[in-house]
Amino acid sequence: MVTGAASGIGRAIALALAREGADLCLIDLDEANLQLTAGAAKSLGVDVVTGVCDLSQPSAVKRASDLLLASWDRLDILVNCAGICRYCATDAMSEEHWNNIIAVNLLAPVQLTRTLLPLLAAQDEAHVVNVCSIYGLVSSVRVAAYQTSKFGLVGFSAALQAEYGRPGFGVTALCPGFVRTPLIDKLHHDWASDGVRVPSWLGTSPDVVAARTLKAIRRNKGLVVVTAYARAIWWLARLSPGLAQWLAGKGLF
Repeated sequence: MVTGAASGIGRAIALALAREGADLCLIDLDEANLQLTAGAAKSLGVDVVTGVCDLSQPSAVKRASDLLLASWDRLDILVNCAGICRYCATDAMSEEHWNNIIAVNLLAPVQLTRTLLPLLAAQDEAHVVNVCSIYGLVSSVRVAAYQTSKFGLVGFSAALQAEYGRPGFGVTALCPGFVRTPLIDKLHHDWASDGVRVPSWLGTSPDVVAARTLKAIRRNKGLVVVTAYARAIWWLARLSPGLAQWLAGKGLF
C-alpha cells in the first residue's frame, strides 16, 4: 500500500515496487494522476486497486484501510508517503493550514499504520516505510507545521521499530533532502517572495529515492537520509548544534 501515489516520491516508489512484482493498493487525492500511476503499474503485470481519499479526514483514512482489507487478506509493505507543506511564518499561518498539514503528514500515517499493524505483524516478513524529511531531523524557518509533523513521524517510526522490530519486520524513517517533485515546485513558488530558490544540483530525483527505499526495505534500515546535502546538514546538526541553529535561523537550511 502506497499513499501519495499520484506523483513524486510516492509514484516512484509504487512503480519501483511494481517492477519487483508487488501488487498495489494506491491512495491519493489527485484522481487523474493516481489513475496514470495505476495504469503504469498495471502495464508491469501487477494487480492494482486505487482509492481517492483526502487523508486530512480521519473518515477518509479509514476508507483507505477498509479498501485494502476488502481487497486482500494480507499486507507486506505499507508506505506512508502522502504529504503537504506550506512556507509561512508560524504566527501568520491559519489554523486550517496548520491542522491540515499535521493531519495529512502525521495523524493519517499514525492512524493507517495502527489500523493495519495487526495485518502487517502477522506476516513472516513485512515493512513500514514512513516518508519523513531531512526537516524531521534538523530545523529551518517558516515551515514549523511541516517540521512538527515530520519530527513526529520520525519519532513514531522509531517507537514502532523499538516495539515491533525483528528480523522479519522492519520500520524505516526515510528522510530525503530536496527532491524534484511537485511539492518542491510549490515551495519554490512560495519562497520566491523571499528570493530563495534551491539549486537543482542540491536535489535528486524521485527514482533515486525510490531505489534507496527498496534497498532500505531489503536491509531493514531504521533511518535513511537521502542526498549528500541532507546528510551534511544532519551531521552538522549533530556535531555542532549551535552552529546549525544559527545557520537555520538565517534561512540557510
